[in-house]
Amino acid sequence: MFKKIDHIGIAVSNLNEAMELYKKLGFEVKEIEEVAEQKVKVAMLPVGESKIELLEATSEDSAIAKFIEKRGEGIHHIAVNVDDIEKALENAKNEGLKLIDEKPRIGAGGKKVAFIHPKSTKGVLLEFVEG
Repeated sequence: MFKKIDHIGIAVSNLNEAMELYKKLGFEVKEIEEVAEQKVKVAMLPVGESKIELLEATSEDSAIAKFIEKRGEGIHHIAVNVDDIEKALENAKNEGLKLIDEKPRIGAGGKKVAFIHPKSTKGVLLEFVEG
């Protein structure tokens, strides 16, 4: 069911500053986009078959803004690729996990995404990404 780690999401206060820092370390920024539904601007930095996703809030009421206010900048979530996101969600629900998303929504890159609540996964916000 799981193919690979798609990306690791990192919440940042300033996307431009974060991108410059990662560029100094040798990372390359491949994609920058705004995901209006999730109130974030993201930059994708490839790492082999996976990516680092830098996330900056575009609104004070976004999940990323609330995360940074509560915990500060840092790792926000881990995303894994799945072949069939609906099946992965159904399996998680059947196993008693708390879903943030009962149905997939569209995330960065136009991909279907859904989140599993960290209370069900030992404190880690887990994202399923189809494709």
